[in-house]
Amino acid sequence: MIKLKFAISGKGGVGKTTIAAALSRMLASYGYTVYAVDADPDANLGMALGFPPEEVDQIAPIAELKELIIERTGGVGPYFVLNPRVDDILEKFVVVREGIKLMRMGMVKKAASECYCRENTFLRAVIQGLLLERDEVVIMDMTAGIEHLTRGTAMYVDGMLIVTEPTAASMRTALTACALAHELGIKEVAIVGNKVRNDEEANAIASFVEAECSKLKRQVQLLCFIPFDVNIWGQAITGVPPLDEVDASPFWSAIRCICDWLISIAKN
Repeated sequence: MIKLKFAISGKGGVGKTTIAAALSRMLASYGYTVYAVDADPDANLGMALGFPPEEVDQIAPIAELKELIIERTGGVGPYFVLNPRVDDILEKFVVVREGIKLMRMGMVKKAASECYCRENTFLRAVIQGLLLERDEVVIMDMTAGIEHLTRGTAMYVDGMLIVTEPTAASMRTALTACALAHELGIKEVAIVGNKVRNDEEANAIASFVEAECSKLKRQVQLLCFIPFDVNIWGQAITGVPPLDEVDASPFWSAIRCICDWLISIAKN
């Protein structure tokens, strides 16, 4: 049994969800119970994990439980409870498959609409309950960009994995996320280079990380590179990359490296 809570962040399209799903499946194959939390409004984590669409669709997104949110936050009116009871939520609104409990956070913030303070408060309480009170592994697939960090949603995690690909925009977002993660006091922060096709691209990521760390005067670990794999890309479109290819696939070798890092965090 390990107690490990971590978030996966990065610019949109860098492969956060594929990596979150792969880590969830590998850690579950080790015998750990894994909460896979889809905190991205696009809600693709269930599909990447191989859950049937009808099972994913039956999960009520936490942020959309309007009646329950009103009840737990003290009824209608301008005042509401800041620490609502959420202990039962963590088991009730999930679907389970092969040691993985899938939960959907849902979308809260809407443009030109009424105040969503209650929903944000309730969502934060659920996340705190997951990250502070549970003994399982919790993997949070965060929304694209850095908004979750500016709102402090991920501040209770043990570590953060920041995914980048070999583009200037992606690397810039990754380093901004690193700086914000450190400001929030997240102890373990590491960068993973994804979709890397050659040594030139790997060196570009490494050089950028080194240069930016020097500017920020903070050390950020460059954990590993995940090579661009046509087979993994195709499987991400048509289904789920099979775990039985773990010993033959560079992709799964990199995922194993990340898993080893995560487990070492939990044990220290």
